[in-house]
Amino acid sequence: MTPTASSTVSTPATPALFDDVVRSDSSLRRFLHGLPGVDQVGCEARAAGLGTRSIKTTSKAWAIDLAIRMVDLTTLEGQDTPGKVRALASKAMRPDPADPTCPATAAVCVYPDMVATAKQTLGDSGVHVAAVATAFPSGRAAMDIKLADTHDAVEAGADEIDMVIDRGAFLSGRYLQVFDEIAQVREACARPDGTSAHLKVIFETGELQTYDNVRRASWLAMMAGAHFIKTSTGKVQPAATLPVTLIMLEAVRDFRDQTGQMVGVKPAGGIKTTKDAIKYLVMVNETCGDDWLDPDWFRFGASTLLNDLLMQRTKMTTGRYSGPDYFTLD
Repeated sequence: MTPTASSTVSTPATPALFDDVVRSDSSLRRFLHGLPGVDQVGCEARAAGLGTRSIKTTSKAWAIDLAIRMVDLTTLEGQDTPGKVRALASKAMRPDPADPTCPATAAVCVYPDMVATAKQTLGDSGVHVAAVATAFPSGRAAMDIKLADTHDAVEAGADEIDMVIDRGAFLSGRYLQVFDEIAQVREACARPDGTSAHLKVIFETGELQTYDNVRRASWLAMMAGAHFIKTSTGKVQPAATLPVTLIMLEAVRDFRDQTGQMVGVKPAGGIKTTKDAIKYLVMVNETCGDDWLDPDWFRFGASTLLNDLLMQRTKMTTGRYSGPDYFTLD
């Protein structure tokens, strides 16, 4: 049967203390617009300051391996083929075939029709399969289509679902609609055996217009049951930035303080170098603490970052850089 949209508003994933908040459009709007406003100048200055921190050699080696373990190795192109996805999955399992000490990535991220191919290639390696869903990247489709998209990916074996919010609805102030869609997709992540795929909620921060909207979207998604909040699809510029990620990190920190529940953060798009990745790791540690320095709670959505991490890792272990073509670019 084709799943259909429900009228669900609050779900078991919504912490009880927010039941009154999500009871109506007006109560949800009042809560979201009552959140403290973001000091743009202060936020950008703090993000820039954290980005200048230097770390020592032993810490850098640890940070590189951690960043590799946090990568969601991604291919989301119209020209994706089973062969390309198999190559990507192989690289995720063995990023540097010449060095067995190199850790695997956290996941591969693909379109729903490529989930089965990725799953078959990865086997029991421990590398997860994430699938984009809900009319990625626009998020503009009827709810039954979004739910069918999600069910198809979960049934094919996806461990994680990366959904996109309807930015038009959010920017128009239809917050309860966005909340309800996230809650329904969270329910659609459930499997018959009682387990569930993890849900990442993509905001497309480059289209949200203000830092205050990023904060509001973060709280909205967390109250609706998101396991992760994610900056971007990678299809819109600007994608991930340090200030936007800082706002999201502050949100998950404050959410845990209020509810006891941890929610992960995934910046995606535009993170290309080891230097970039380390800036984000410093920010995570300084903002949320080392509980979030774990692939279960922080990820990088990237397609080219891994190669730079591998080149820097080789430099630290051998004393020389490998050639630019040494690591595959799949």
